Amino acid sequence: MDQQHSGLTKLLFVVLAFNSALAVHNSWGDAGSVAFVLAADAALVLLFRCLRELEFERGDGGGRGRSKATVWTLTTMLTAMFAARVAALMAPVVAAVVWAVAVATTGAGFWALFLHV
Repeated sequence: MDQQHSGLTKLLFVVLAFNSALAVHNSWGDAGSVAFVLAADAALVLLFRCLRELEFERGDGGGRGRSKATVWTLTTMLTAMFAARVAALMAPVVAAVVWAVAVATTGAGFWALFLHV
């Protein structure tokens, strides 16, 4: 299988770029929100690239382990970023549930990538 991106993938990146540009435009003046949008976009693009590399790597060598670690780190970072934004808008009890789900998701991702054979 070659590593060319499908038309749908390209379209979705265009939609992501357009949506991000709108979010930055609407958040202009709020440096935290603009930074959040840009950091999330950068992490999503890096995650996509790492997943593509992981898809085409063979065997269980060190390169595959590093790719898995990078994928898990990026997904954990994105989960924490979004949980922090959502939890800040919720009542304390609901915020605790949001963080509990984020921790469970991160733990399940670790199990799926590293512990599950």
